[in-house]
Amino acid sequence: MRISSRKEESGVARALAKSAVRNGGKLRVSRGAACLTMTLLAGCAVGPDFLEPAAPDVTGYTKEPLKASSASAGSGLDQNQRFVQDLDIPGLWWETFHSRPLNDLIEDALRHNPDLQTAQAALRVAYEAAEAQKGAFWPTVGGNYNSYTQKASTEVSPPGNTTGPYLGLHTLELNVAYSPDVFGLVRRGVESAQAQTALQQYQLEATYLTLTSNVVAAAIQEASLRGQIEATRKIIKIENDLLGLLKRQLALGQVAVADVLVQEAALAAVELLLPRSKNNWRNNAIC
Repeated sequence: MRISSRKEESGVARALAKSAVRNGGKLRVSRGAACLTMTLLAGCAVGPDFLEPAAPDVTGYTKEPLKASSASAGSGLDQNQRFVQDLDIPGLWWETFHSRPLNDLIEDALRHNPDLQTAQAALRVAYEAAEAQKGAFWPTVGGNYNSYTQKASTEVSPPGNTTGPYLGLHTLELNVAYSPDVFGLVRRGVESAQAQTALQQYQLEATYLTLTSNVVAAAIQEASLRGQIEATRKIIKIENDLLGLLKRQLALGQVAVADVLVQEAALAAVELLLPRSKNNWRNNAIC
Protein backbone atom coordinates (compact mmCIF):
# COMPACT_ATOMS: atom_id res chain seq x y z
CA MET A 1 0.00 0.00 0.00
CA ARG A 2 2.81 2.43 0.76
CA ILE A 3 4.53 1.76 -2.58
CA SER A 4 1.30 2.34 -4.49
CA SER A 5 0.63 5.61 -2.67
CA ARG A 6 4.05 6.92 -3.51
CA LYS A 7 3.60 6.01 -7.15
CA GLU A 8 0.29 7.89 -7.26
CA GLU A 9 1.85 11.00 -5.67
CA SER A 10 4.72 10.86 -8.18
CA GLY A 11 2.20 10.64 -11.03
CA VAL A 12 0.31 13.68 -9.78
CA ALA A 13 3.55 15.62 -9.44
CA ARG A 14 4.60 14.77 -12.99
CA ALA A 15 1.19 15.81 -14.31
CA LEU A 16 1.43 19.16 -12.56
CA ALA A 17 4.93 19.67 -13.87
CA LYS A 18 3.84 18.95 -17.45
CA SER A 19 0.93 21.35 -17.05
CA ALA A 20 3.28 24.02 -15.77
CA VAL A 21 5.54 23.58 -18.76
CA ARG A 22 2.59 23.86 -21.16
CA ASN A 23 1.47 27.12 -19.42
CA GLY A 24 4.82 28.81 -19.75
CA GLY A 25 6.24 27.56 -16.45
CA LYS A 26 3.47 29.06 -14.31
CA LEU A 27 0.63 27.33 -12.51
CA ARG A 28 -2.63 29.16 -13.13
CA VAL A 29 -5.11 29.43 -10.29
CA SER A 30 -8.77 29.23 -11.18
CA ARG A 31 -10.98 32.25 -10.64
CA GLY A 32 -13.16 30.33 -8.23
CA ALA A 33 -10.18 29.56 -5.99
CA ALA A 34 -9.08 33.21 -6.07
CA CYS A 35 -12.54 34.43 -5.09
CA LEU A 36 -12.70 31.90 -2.29
CA THR A 37 -9.32 33.03 -0.98
CA MET A 38 -10.35 36.69 -0.96
CA THR A 39 -13.58 35.84 0.82
CA LEU A 40 -11.71 33.97 3.53
CA LEU A 41 -9.26 36.84 3.95
CA ALA A 42 -12.08 39.36 4.20
CA GLY A 43 -13.67 37.27 6.93
CA CYS A 44 -10.53 37.41 9.04
CA ALA A 45 -10.40 39.96 11.86
CA VAL A 46 -7.66 41.21 14.11
CA GLY A 47 -8.15 39.96 17.63
CA PRO A 48 -10.99 37.96 19.16
CA ASP A 49 -14.68 38.79 18.95
CA PHE A 50 -15.49 40.48 22.25
CA LEU A 51 -18.79 39.58 23.86
CA GLU A 52 -20.64 41.53 26.50
CA PRO A 53 -20.22 39.79 29.88
CA ALA A 54 -23.29 38.55 31.67
CA ALA A 55 -24.68 40.58 34.57
CA PRO A 56 -24.02 39.31 38.11
CA ASP A 57 -26.57 36.83 39.38
CA VAL A 58 -27.90 39.06 42.16
CA THR A 59 -31.30 40.56 42.82
CA GLY A 60 -30.48 43.25 45.38
CA TYR A 61 -27.84 45.06 47.39
CA THR A 62 -28.42 43.07 50.57
CA LYS A 63 -27.84 39.40 51.27
CA GLU A 64 -31.39 38.96 52.55
CA PRO A 65 -34.44 40.51 50.88
CA LEU A 66 -35.86 43.59 52.55
CA LYS A 67 -39.19 43.53 54.30
CA ALA A 68 -42.17 45.11 52.61
CA SER A 69 -42.34 47.82 55.30
CA SER A 70 -40.48 49.04 58.35
CA ALA A 71 -41.30 50.99 61.48
CA SER A 72 -42.02 54.68 61.24
CA ALA A 73 -38.97 56.94 61.23
CA GLY A 74 -40.62 59.42 63.58
CA SER A 75 -42.12 61.67 60.92
CA GLY A 76 -45.22 62.22 62.99
CA LEU A 77 -47.47 61.08 60.18
CA ASP A 78 -47.95 57.54 61.53
CA GLN A 79 -46.81 56.12 58.20
CA ASN A 80 -44.40 53.21 57.92
CA GLN A 81 -41.64 53.14 55.34
CA ARG A 82 -42.44 50.91 52.37
CA PHE A 83 -39.96 49.21 50.03
CA VAL A 84 -41.23 48.63 46.49
CA GLN A 85 -39.39 46.17 44.25
CA ASP A 86 -38.90 46.64 40.49
CA LEU A 87 -40.21 50.20 40.51
CA ASP A 88 -38.90 52.47 37.75
CA ILE A 89 -37.49 55.64 39.31
CA PRO A 90 -38.07 58.74 37.18
CA GLY A 91 -35.10 60.73 35.91
CA LEU A 92 -36.27 63.80 37.82
CA TRP A 93 -36.60 61.78 41.00
CA TRP A 94 -36.27 64.79 43.30
CA GLU A 95 -39.61 66.10 42.06
CA THR A 96 -41.31 63.36 44.05
CA PHE A 97 -40.68 65.53 47.14
CA HIS A 98 -43.07 68.13 45.65
CA SER A 99 -40.85 71.00 46.77
CA ARG A 100 -40.53 73.95 44.41
CA PRO A 101 -37.49 75.45 46.21
CA LEU A 102 -35.72 72.08 45.95
CA ASN A 103 -36.52 71.87 42.23
CA ASP A 104 -35.13 75.37 41.65
CA LEU A 105 -32.00 74.47 43.61
CA ILE A 106 -31.40 71.35 41.51
CA GLU A 107 -31.96 73.22 38.24
CA ASP A 108 -29.49 75.90 39.27
CA ALA A 109 -26.88 73.28 40.20
CA LEU A 110 -27.30 71.44 36.90
CA ARG A 111 -27.01 74.68 34.97
CA HIS A 112 -23.81 75.96 36.59
CA ASN A 113 -21.88 72.88 37.70
CA PRO A 114 -18.49 72.70 35.89
CA ASP A 115 -18.05 68.96 36.42
CA LEU A 116 -21.28 68.22 34.58
CA GLN A 117 -20.35 70.56 31.75
CA THR A 118 -16.94 68.86 31.46
CA ALA A 119 -18.56 65.43 31.30
CA GLN A 120 -20.95 66.63 28.60
CA ALA A 121 -18.07 68.02 26.54
CA ALA A 122 -16.10 64.78 26.93
CA LEU A 123 -19.10 62.81 25.69
CA ARG A 124 -19.41 65.01 22.60
CA VAL A 125 -15.70 64.59 21.85
CA ALA A 126 -15.91 60.80 22.20
CA TYR A 127 -18.99 60.63 19.98
CA GLU A 128 -17.44 62.73 17.22
CA ALA A 129 -14.23 60.69 17.41
CA ALA A 130 -16.22 57.47 16.95
CA GLU A 131 -18.06 58.94 13.98
CA ALA A 132 -14.78 60.09 12.44
CA GLN A 133 -13.32 56.60 12.91
CA LYS A 134 -16.12 55.18 10.76
CA GLY A 135 -14.83 57.24 7.83
CA ALA A 136 -12.07 54.68 7.31
CA PHE A 137 -14.67 52.34 5.81
CA TRP A 138 -15.10 54.67 2.83
CA PRO A 139 -12.71 55.81 0.09
CA THR A 140 -10.74 59.00 0.50
CA VAL A 141 -11.30 61.53 -2.27
CA GLY A 142 -9.15 64.59 -2.72
CA GLY A 143 -8.81 67.24 -5.38
CA ASN A 144 -6.37 69.97 -6.30
CA TYR A 145 -6.50 72.74 -8.87
CA ASN A 146 -3.59 75.00 -9.84
CA SER A 147 -3.62 77.93 -12.25
CA TYR A 148 -0.38 79.46 -13.49
CA THR A 149 -0.05 82.49 -15.79
CA GLN A 150 3.17 83.93 -17.19
CA LYS A 151 3.88 86.83 -19.53
CA ALA A 152 6.38 86.01 -22.28
CA SER A 153 8.87 88.48 -23.65
CA THR A 154 7.61 90.64 -26.53
CA GLU A 155 11.06 90.86 -28.05
CA VAL A 156 10.80 87.36 -29.45
CA SER A 157 8.01 85.37 -31.02
CA PRO A 158 5.56 83.94 -28.46
CA PRO A 159 5.94 80.21 -27.92
CA GLY A 160 3.26 77.86 -29.16
CA ASN A 161 0.33 78.65 -31.39
CA THR A 162 -0.77 81.74 -29.48
CA THR A 163 -0.50 85.32 -30.63
CA GLY A 164 -0.71 86.91 -27.20
CA PRO A 165 2.18 87.41 -24.79
CA TYR A 166 0.45 85.58 -21.91
CA LEU A 167 0.78 81.91 -21.28
CA GLY A 168 -1.56 80.00 -18.95
CA LEU A 169 -1.26 76.57 -17.39
CA HIS A 170 -4.20 74.95 -15.60
CA THR A 171 -3.71 71.69 -13.70
CA LEU A 172 -6.57 69.65 -12.24
CA GLU A 173 -5.72 66.72 -9.96
CA LEU A 174 -8.06 64.13 -8.46
CA ASN A 175 -6.89 61.56 -5.90
CA VAL A 176 -8.96 58.57 -4.84
CA ALA A 177 -7.59 56.14 -2.22
CA TYR A 178 -9.18 53.20 -0.49
CA SER A 179 -7.73 50.66 1.91
CA PRO A 180 -9.92 47.57 2.28
CA ASP A 181 -10.39 46.40 5.86
CA VAL A 182 -9.23 42.87 5.10
CA PHE A 183 -8.21 41.83 8.60
CA GLY A 184 -10.71 43.95 10.54
CA LEU A 185 -8.31 46.53 11.95
CA VAL A 186 -10.67 49.39 11.17
CA ARG A 187 -13.57 47.53 12.73
CA ARG A 188 -11.59 47.06 15.92
CA GLY A 189 -10.78 50.76 15.95
CA VAL A 190 -14.46 51.66 15.56
CA GLU A 191 -15.42 49.26 18.36
CA SER A 192 -12.81 50.86 20.61
CA ALA A 193 -14.08 54.37 19.84
CA GLN A 194 -17.68 53.29 20.48
CA ALA A 195 -16.61 51.75 23.80
CA GLN A 196 -15.02 55.08 24.77
CA THR A 197 -18.28 56.82 23.90
CA ALA A 198 -20.24 54.42 26.12
CA LEU A 199 -17.72 55.00 28.93
CA GLN A 200 -18.16 58.77 28.70
CA GLN A 201 -21.94 58.29 28.69
CA TYR A 202 -21.80 56.32 31.92
CA GLN A 203 -19.45 58.86 33.47
CA LEU A 204 -21.88 61.62 32.57
CA GLU A 205 -24.74 59.70 34.19
CA ALA A 206 -22.61 59.11 37.29
CA THR A 207 -21.77 62.82 37.50
CA TYR A 208 -25.44 63.70 37.07
CA LEU A 209 -26.62 61.31 39.79
CA THR A 210 -23.82 62.29 42.17
CA LEU A 211 -24.56 65.99 41.77
CA THR A 212 -28.32 65.72 42.21
CA SER A 213 -28.10 63.32 45.16
CA ASN A 214 -25.51 65.50 46.93
CA VAL A 215 -27.63 68.61 46.48
CA VAL A 216 -30.75 66.88 47.78
CA ALA A 217 -28.85 65.41 50.75
CA ALA A 218 -27.38 68.83 51.57
CA ALA A 219 -30.81 70.47 51.31
CA ILE A 220 -32.34 67.88 53.65
CA GLN A 221 -29.43 68.27 56.07
CA GLU A 222 -29.85 72.05 56.08
CA ALA A 223 -33.58 71.72 56.68
CA SER A 224 -32.88 69.34 59.54
CA LEU A 225 -30.44 71.82 61.14
CA ARG A 226 -32.96 74.61 60.77
CA GLY A 227 -35.54 72.44 62.48
CA GLN A 228 -33.10 71.73 65.31
CA ILE A 229 -32.45 75.46 65.79
CA GLU A 230 -36.16 76.21 65.88
CA ALA A 231 -36.79 73.36 68.33
CA THR A 232 -33.92 74.53 70.56
CA ARG A 233 -35.35 78.04 70.67
CA LYS A 234 -38.75 76.68 71.72
CA ILE A 235 -37.14 74.58 74.45
CA ILE A 236 -35.21 77.62 75.71
CA LYS A 237 -38.46 79.59 75.90
CA ILE A 238 -40.14 76.77 77.83
CA GLU A 239 -37.21 76.52 80.23
CA ASN A 240 -37.27 80.30 80.78
CA ASP A 241 -40.98 80.23 81.51
CA LEU A 242 -40.47 77.36 83.93
CA LEU A 243 -37.61 79.22 85.65
CA GLY A 244 -39.79 82.30 86.09
CA LEU A 245 -42.55 80.16 87.57
CA LEU A 246 -40.12 78.57 90.04
CA LYS A 247 -38.80 81.96 91.09
CA ARG A 248 -42.33 83.15 91.88
CA GLN A 249 -42.94 79.95 93.84
CA LEU A 250 -39.67 80.55 95.70
CA ALA A 251 -40.81 84.04 96.64
CA LEU A 252 -43.99 82.51 98.05
CA GLY A 253 -42.01 79.88 99.91
CA GLN A 254 -43.44 76.93 97.99
CA VAL A 255 -40.12 75.61 96.58
CA ALA A 256 -36.58 75.49 97.78
CA VAL A 257 -33.59 77.38 96.40
CA ALA A 258 -32.16 74.11 95.15
CA ASP A 259 -35.09 73.68 92.78
CA VAL A 260 -34.41 77.06 91.23
CA LEU A 261 -30.71 76.27 90.85
CA VAL A 262 -31.49 72.99 89.13
CA GLN A 263 -33.76 74.78 86.67
CA GLU A 264 -31.11 77.43 85.96
CA ALA A 265 -28.60 74.67 85.22
CA ALA A 266 -31.07 72.99 82.85
CA LEU A 267 -31.65 76.30 81.05
CA ALA A 268 -27.92 76.92 80.69
CA ALA A 269 -27.41 73.43 79.23
CA VAL A 270 -30.10 74.02 76.61
CA GLU A 271 -28.72 77.46 75.74
CA LEU A 272 -25.34 75.86 75.02
CA LEU A 273 -26.93 73.80 72.25
CA LEU A 274 -28.09 76.82 70.27
CA PRO A 275 -24.66 78.20 69.21
CA ARG A 276 -23.54 74.71 68.23
CA SER A 277 -26.63 74.20 66.07
CA LYS A 278 -26.17 77.59 64.42
CA ASN A 279 -22.53 76.80 63.66
CA ASN A 280 -23.48 73.47 62.07
CA TRP A 281 -26.12 75.22 59.99
CA ARG A 282 -23.64 77.83 58.71
CA ASN A 283 -21.16 75.11 57.75
CA ASN A 284 -23.79 73.15 55.81
CA ALA A 285 -25.78 76.02 54.32
CA ILE A 286 -26.08 75.75 50.52
CA CYS A 287 -28.06 78.89 49.79
